[in-house]
Amino acid sequence: MSQTMKALVLNAHGGLDQLSVVHDKPVPQATPGHVVVRVRASSFNYHDVFTVQGMPGIKVPLPVIIGLDLAGDIAEVGADVEGWKAGDRVLVNPLNREKGLMGEMLDGGMAQYCLVSAAQLLPLPANVTYEQAAALPVAYGTAHRMLVTHRTVQAGDKVLILGASGGVGTASVILAKRLGAEVIACASGADKLARLREIGADHVVDYRETDFSKWAIQQYGKPQRRGTEGGVDVVVNFTGGDTWVPSLRCIRRGGILLTCGATAGYDPKEDLRYIWSFELTVKGSNSFYDENLLALLDQVDRGEIAPLIDRVVPLEEAAEGLAAIRDRKVIGKIIVAP
Repeated sequence: MSQTMKALVLNAHGGLDQLSVVHDKPVPQATPGHVVVRVRASSFNYHDVFTVQGMPGIKVPLPVIIGLDLAGDIAEVGADVEGWKAGDRVLVNPLNREKGLMGEMLDGGMAQYCLVSAAQLLPLPANVTYEQAAALPVAYGTAHRMLVTHRTVQAGDKVLILGASGGVGTASVILAKRLGAEVIACASGADKLARLREIGADHVVDYRETDFSKWAIQQYGKPQRRGTEGGVDVVVNFTGGDTWVPSLRCIRRGGILLTCGATAGYDPKEDLRYIWSFELTVKGSNSFYDENLLALLDQVDRGEIAPLIDRVVPLEEAAEGLAAIRDRKVIGKIIVAP
């Protein structure tokens, strides 16, 4: 094994110019309870944008190698590790129970090698590529927990998904369709909307040109305070901000507003009248667990779902890939091959 490696390092909080590709980062050595993974694929999430910018109340130990999601081969096994050997293909659950998230509180996947606790390893099925696996944890794991674990979407439900072109958004479209829902995908731009139709969206709405809430009411009728006519059954809203109250307006009586984040603002204007008048449920969902990732790996292995990958780029172009996510010029996941 080489003694040094390439890595994408965040040196200080700020803009993407604080990221640099280094070629002389020491390769980590296996420690008790840990393995060294030769990273074959890593993927970006919007969370990486927040990590670069800096988040109030979260002290990131800098410099740090970013990248939450990674898949690869075990290169070295440390003492006290059982059940794993060099050469095993693995997916890594990014959550380290003791230290926090990979790529934030400890070095992550945007490097040729990564030190990983054996407790975070999941076996990679034969029919799942490294790129597919690396697309899964944060985006698809979050969507799977939100839609499947919490049993929020049923066959026949009308499900409106905001931010549908990103990682969690496309995952939500794919999983909601698999659950038998009628899916309304909201995004911007003709190319994104066309791609969302290709992966299963029944309807697409360009939110820059059309008020999604008014569209839903025109399509399905105005929600009624008595009876369950009108509106959609579920709105998936992890954007927050100005989309919050319009989301409440278009949900049927007894329907659900799902949230797992707030990329456009965590303290939106609220209108409690919709919640009590229409007996709405506001359901939060946080993170993901091994059970979500194992279920997703099994579905990909059997060809039941396929993660939507926008592009695969080398480590040298990783910062440009993250810029595309920041600027919402992406459909699906951006994968980095270190």
